[in-house]
Amino acid sequence: MRPAALFLSPEAPYPLAGGGALRSASLLHYLARGHDVDVIVFREPGAPDPAAQFPPGLVRRVSVIPLPAHSKTPAARALRGAVRLPPLVDRFGGFARQVEEAVEGARYDIGLVEHFWCAPYWQQISRVCRLTALDLHNVESALHGRCARAESGVEALAHRAFRQASLALEREWLPRYGRVLAASHQDAQLARAIAPAARLAVYPNAIPPTPLPTVENDESIVFSGNMEYHPNLSAVRFFSREVWPLLRSRWPALVWRLVGRNPGAVSRFAAGDARIENRGPVIDAVTELARSKVAVAPILAGSGTRFKILEAWAAGTPVVSTTLGAEGLPARDGENILLADTAPAFAQAVSRLLTCSSTRERLAKAGRRLLEQQFTWESAWRELDF
Repeated sequence: MRPAALFLSPEAPYPLAGGGALRSASLLHYLARGHDVDVIVFREPGAPDPAAQFPPGLVRRVSVIPLPAHSKTPAARALRGAVRLPPLVDRFGGFARQVEEAVEGARYDIGLVEHFWCAPYWQQISRVCRLTALDLHNVESALHGRCARAESGVEALAHRAFRQASLALEREWLPRYGRVLAASHQDAQLARAIAPAARLAVYPNAIPPTPLPTVENDESIVFSGNMEYHPNLSAVRFFSREVWPLLRSRWPALVWRLVGRNPGAVSRFAAGDARIENRGPVIDAVTELARSKVAVAPILAGSGTRFKILEAWAAGTPVVSTTLGAEGLPARDGENILLADTAPAFAQAVSRLLTCSSTRERLAKAGRRLLEQQFTWESAWRELDF
């Protein structure tokens, strides 16, 4: 008889697309190596059955909690924002009874909760789990604080309110877990400053072993990610308004490709420009990134570490990022990445790579080597002690 583990997640990590899914799946696969895993997962209205998306034989049982309809109109968002709860904490809260029913009569060696949004379910799972662990994909208060600084007006006010609410929740819930996993040493320091009693460990973002793509690259640069995620949306806005015009005039054949879920969130930034391709989601992000000469990460807000950089390194595509975009990674300017924090500097760094194939190749090889050494699932699993 193997020990049992409980895995509670706001969303199924399959298909393996996007940073959140990749991080959650890495921990689920780690648990499944030595445990019989029961899963509790939420389901958006109209979404495919998440239970059917898990690979056969990976988990023992999947309990699905249906979510009510959730309007995304501006009026509905404003009404929900009035309660002052961070949006995703509000979205996934209030299902204590369903969680209790899912774990009734069970005992687990470990209960792992994905995303801080679900942290309050500690009350239900701690009763049936020897050890409880919380996986922080981001430090939510830091994320909202940085989003507030990158915005103005009503958006900035909302993020400042969500930052304060997140701080209160982090102080309440982080110390209750037997283990809290942060994506980087920087995030661990931020979380420790908020909740000194929290038992923190660093579990780095990582991707499964990925062969180096063999596709030819074209005269393009690429940005990848969930376009609805606020740090990605603000990055596209900054790049389109301040960096892209500088590159567009200097490189008349250059195409800027946007790749990822929810392309409608950034469609206004691509409208009217035939040289901006808003591709939407793709089956294989790494191969898609390999089609471009440069990957850009003009991130102005956020927390955690960026999977878009890890996937670009896996693709053998050199990266230009802001310093914040590369936070938490062993990124060394001029060695495995180029860093730039102003629009002119960013455009110049991209142009440097477009001009010099040897520099592109050198950075690409260094990034790929670093990924293979430190950021595969197997290497990340060595950091865990449960």
